[in-house]
Amino acid sequence: MNDKQNSNRVNHPCLKDKSNSNKFQSSGFGWSSTNWSGYTITGKKGAFNRIAGEWIVPYVKSTSKPSYSSAWIGIDGFKNSSLIQTGTGHEFVNGRARYYAWWEILPDVETVIPLPVSPGDHIKANITKVGRNKWTITLRNLSRNWIFRTLQRYTGPQNSGEWIMEAPEVDGSIAKLARVSPTCFYCCRINGKSPRLTLNMGGIMVQNNATIAVPSCPNHRGDSFTVKRTYPK
Repeated sequence: MNDKQNSNRVNHPCLKDKSNSNKFQSSGFGWSSTNWSGYTITGKKGAFNRIAGEWIVPYVKSTSKPSYSSAWIGIDGFKNSSLIQTGTGHEFVNGRARYYAWWEILPDVETVIPLPVSPGDHIKANITKVGRNKWTITLRNLSRNWIFRTLQRYTGPQNSGEWIMEAPEVDGSIAKLARVSPTCFYCCRINGKSPRLTLNMGGIMVQNNATIAVPSCPNHRGDSFTVKRTYPK
């Protein structure tokens, strides 16, 4: 994965161009964006000190031009410009699919975790505040039996939490979303409990006036959903 990192600066910015026009309100979702699709939970400053989630690394299909996607969990970024997050990247670049793990704290670009990731792997992630401005970021690949953990300083407002499929930013621009298989997020937790997700907490990804990623309704426990890549005619 290092060749990718040397040639492209990849980062995972806050929600871009959040809107909720009449066109999308009818869907029941609460927001739309050019770079995010999934679910968010919001609260007062300091409301969230721990987030967790699991997902299956999606498969990437070939594209004629470079395309990128990331699945991640994070705190902040929905109503502010701060964000602490960790996830997996899935892209098709230079004629081949690539998969990797990463973590990031804005405004820095992603830091690649140099451990193996493949499509179909079962990922488990956790971000936890452990002291004043001190946070642990933990990512496990249960399929390949590895665990990564780092202790970092973070001072964001802690007023949102997310479980997201994203079109990341590459060299300063929002990338074309990769052609990925449906991505299932499950065992979502905020402050150690189910976020009790509802449809109006969800958002769709819209680029060039076309919807390109849509989350399913949450399950009855409000802690699982699937983001599906769509292909407008």
